[in-house]
Amino acid sequence: MPYEFLPAAPPETRLRLWPHRSLSPRGFVWFIGSTAALIAIPLFGLVGKSALWMILPFVVVAVAAIWLALNRSYKDARIVEDLHLTRDTITLTHQSPRARKDWQANPHWVRVTLHETGGPVPNYLTLTGNNREVELGAFLSEEERIALAHDLRSRLAALKP
Repeated sequence: MPYEFLPAAPPETRLRLWPHRSLSPRGFVWFIGSTAALIAIPLFGLVGKSALWMILPFVVVAVAAIWLALNRSYKDARIVEDLHLTRDTITLTHQSPRARKDWQANPHWVRVTLHETGGPVPNYLTLTGNNREVELGAFLSEEERIALAHDLRSRLAALKP
């Protein structure tokens, strides 16, 4: 699962969430290299002909477009959500390449809500507290959000006296 509870002192809980990454940096290099090589194979028959120079810019543009699209997707997936839960406070930090958002509330009043319908995704997970509702793990799969909601409810219940 793309989330884990990190080691912390017994009354505390730390949770880190991140989106799935199906392509590692090494896989990214291999994919771009093999795509460029496979696209270039038919061009070998045009070596020494003027048609090569007419087709070559389109091949370069195609490989560059694939590289740019995958690079953008890879950078957008650098989202990390950190949840720090103690007896006195719960803090959520959402860090993305474009912005950082923080939320804090008293865990005694925090409510974990799993919206089966009506959210941007099925089983939309939110935390409500301090007169504000924040989403948690919108990038997780439906099953992972359900499991995370159950884990969070039990950990919040364990903190209450």
